[in-house]
Amino acid sequence: MTRKYIKPIITALTVAAAMPAMAFNVGGENGVAFHGSVQADILFPEEDEAIQTGTYSDKILFNTYADLNMISRYVDAGVRVEFMKWPLPGYEKDFKGWGVPNLYVKGRYKGFELTAGDFYEQFGSGFILRTYEERSLGIDNSIRGGRLNITALKGVRFTVLGGLQRRYWDWKKSSQVYGGNAEIDFQDYFSKLRDRGVNWNFGASYVLKHEDDQDIFIAGTDYRLNLPKSVSAYDLRSQFQKGNFSVLGEFAWKGQDPSFDNDYTYGKGTAVMLSATYSRSGLSALVQAKRSENMAFRSQRMMSGTSAFLNNMPAFAYLHTYALPALYPYATQAAPGEWAFQGSFAYKFKRRTALGGRYGTTVKLNVSYIRGLDHKPAETIIPGVIAGTNGTSTSFFGMGEAYYHDINLQIDKKWSSSVNQTFMYMNQMYNKTVIEGKGGRINTNIFVLDTKWKIDNRFTLRNELQYLHTRQDEKDWLYGLLELSVAPYLMVTVSDMWNCGVTGTHYYSAGVAGTYGSNRLQLSYGRTRAGFNCSGGVCRYVPATRGFQISYIYTF
Repeated sequence: MTRKYIKPIITALTVAAAMPAMAFNVGGENGVAFHGSVQADILFPEEDEAIQTGTYSDKILFNTYADLNMISRYVDAGVRVEFMKWPLPGYEKDFKGWGVPNLYVKGRYKGFELTAGDFYEQFGSGFILRTYEERSLGIDNSIRGGRLNITALKGVRFTVLGGLQRRYWDWKKSSQVYGGNAEIDFQDYFSKLRDRGVNWNFGASYVLKHEDDQDIFIAGTDYRLNLPKSVSAYDLRSQFQKGNFSVLGEFAWKGQDPSFDNDYTYGKGTAVMLSATYSRSGLSALVQAKRSENMAFRSQRMMSGTSAFLNNMPAFAYLHTYALPALYPYATQAAPGEWAFQGSFAYKFKRRTALGGRYGTTVKLNVSYIRGLDHKPAETIIPGVIAGTNGTSTSFFGMGEAYYHDINLQIDKKWSSSVNQTFMYMNQMYNKTVIEGKGGRINTNIFVLDTKWKIDNRFTLRNELQYLHTRQDEKDWLYGLLELSVAPYLMVTVSDMWNCGVTGTHYYSAGVAGTYGSNRLQLSYGRTRAGFNCSGGVCRYVPATRGFQISYIYTF
């Protein structure tokens, strides 16, 4: 191991060792408290031709984060240090770097809260503004500037903000973001609503992106696009809840925003969503529908990557945690738009009934169905060139080709005081051409059997068996996992994902994870398949890897 790797690792460990001494409270309830965390994910990569890892110029790759936050009655402050000089595989090249990307001071007094520095914010469902951090995807699109939250009035909340959006190690002064949000709870003002147990609120949001003009020409011509320096977006929403029933409606609109997402066209963006839930003891249901069009919203129109987005369009697709059901994850198609429908239903059969048995049985049904819009050809002056036009036209209820569907049934059954099983069947259609750019439609049938055996108060053994069948792509897959938990400190895992359809490749892995106090250390060795890592409809491509991995987290 060369000196260039040793010094940064020693520095990170030194910071981690020093931070526990900072975890203390001063002055009791009205005093000062410190808390934070240290996270280090390290890979010692090995080249593997069988899974096409490619070559590595560095012997060690790692991402390291250290957070320290101070909280008091009237003032909070925080700082985060990041070191990604040799980042893990799959992150964009601009992700590489190190420094202090997050620093803030927050003051509060009698319903007023003012933040200066770096902060995260979401208006409504995030249709026009959502800044957040998701380290597994390499996303941190925080805003550096100022924010004022006001809650001094009963049942009313106001937010105003402005600043520059982070994109990795860059904050472009040529692009600024401003916004405001207001929400009101009607039950705080109308006694008849309170008497009937009704909660009803209304929210309205506004976001303005200002970006300097740029020299963008229509391909093959001398025509320069006249780009709007300011782009406005609005969001209106209302939620009604009574007893076990709740319904949410939301509408968003975005002005002309030519970018590489929409081929530099001038059509406006819209999103509308309707969602309803019902729950009571042993029963829950969720149904929702969403139509979105041209809602890719970036602070910098020419900037690619997931961290350049100001907003987030949630995916109406079930978030799978099992390996094979997660093999083909859906990514929201924000720019062309989509019709998305989702339903989730769960029912628990009571104990000591024919279907419930001695311990009860839970059945869950999840359905996702997503289609494109019925885009009609754009009216163009230059054949084949839509840049500078209003783009394609659509009808509101019209639908285009199918993008994705997922129908999965899960049955959770406890057979005895020590044995519990989960069975899942999933039918999926994944339009790889739309989502990834090529590959056609992939139809899968997936079976999962998850068995947990609590041997005694200390030892628990869990086993997963999974099978994916398809006639497309790499065809069939098998997956097996054994996991032994030793409460409360240790977990040992071995697994293998085998492509038994085309390549015959095994993606094996073995690891051990230990937890002690506020420390968690995981050591593992194995192969990782190339594919997409997704969260909330946002995805990052992860290349195939093999090697020894270390993951350490300390919180205080």
